[in-house]
Amino acid sequence: MTFSTRRHLLACATALAISPLAFAQGDYPSKPITFVVPFAAGSATDQLARALGQAVTEQTRQPVIVENKAGASGMIAAQAVAKAPADGYTVLITTNTTHAANIHLYRKLSYDPVKDFTPITGLGKGGQVLVVPANAPYQSVGELLAYAKANPGKLSFGSGSSSSRVAGEMLKQLANVDILHVPYKSNPLAITDLLGGQINLMITDVSTGVPQIKAGKLRALGYSTQKRSAQLPDVPTIAEAGVKGYDMGYWFAAYAPANVPAAVSAKLNQLLGQAVGSAAAKSFFEMSGSDPWTTSPAELAQFQAAETTKWGQVIKAAGITPE
Repeated sequence: MTFSTRRHLLACATALAISPLAFAQGDYPSKPITFVVPFAAGSATDQLARALGQAVTEQTRQPVIVENKAGASGMIAAQAVAKAPADGYTVLITTNTTHAANIHLYRKLSYDPVKDFTPITGLGKGGQVLVVPANAPYQSVGELLAYAKANPGKLSFGSGSSSSRVAGEMLKQLANVDILHVPYKSNPLAITDLLGGQINLMITDVSTGVPQIKAGKLRALGYSTQKRSAQLPDVPTIAEAGVKGYDMGYWFAAYAPANVPAAVSAKLNQLLGQAVGSAAAKSFFEMSGSDPWTTSPAELAQFQAAETTKWGQVIKAAGITPE
């Protein structure tokens, strides 16, 4: 056997030994990718998805389509992705709403947050801001809660995500006040009604609330985590404002349908990890007051399990009855 023949046979054997998944990873992506967002255009999740999509397109030269499927607390989008082909071309850019909270908020889900998905990576973490209309009489969290205690049931708060809702319910529980909850399909829709006077307050993501705060249309009273927002350094945390123990943040993450090939999942993890560090994503994090956060698929699965337990405890303690 000549050296040339041996070299040819070795090359053939090596090619046969390469898993089809390796080819899949090498070829992926070869067509447009769709990022499905569970909330309306303009929401924080939507803004992050578009920033990440821009960065992924720059890396791959493949278009990224952002598709908003708002409604039912993210269940419409989650179900759509769960039923999509497991080829890595449909990705859910979502939050704790669909993958940690909904299972405790609804008696029956149209998807399984664990079995129906392949975890890809964490994307970011952040807090929320308690806002009221600029013409409201309350200048502080203390004044707002004093009015709520003196007038049980007369105030209402809106929410367009589980993070927003549970944040409001936690405020009610820890401050021992009676405030009516009004659900919305997304936080921007709730903001519209807040500006119009249909509701009295809400706790919303910073990227949705800050533009209205800076425009002088909303007043920020408190921030939801134990650390003040870099975007709103003069706004005290809700805990600082007198609601002892108050701490409620949120997170973003990416999931593909269950059974996506491991090589494709790894490629998506790589692409999105790099996208989180892109200039477009950095601009989003600075604007929203949130922080970049990336994980391996296994780390995201472990984090999701822990968060599911935590959110369950918070929801139960808040006295929220599953719908």
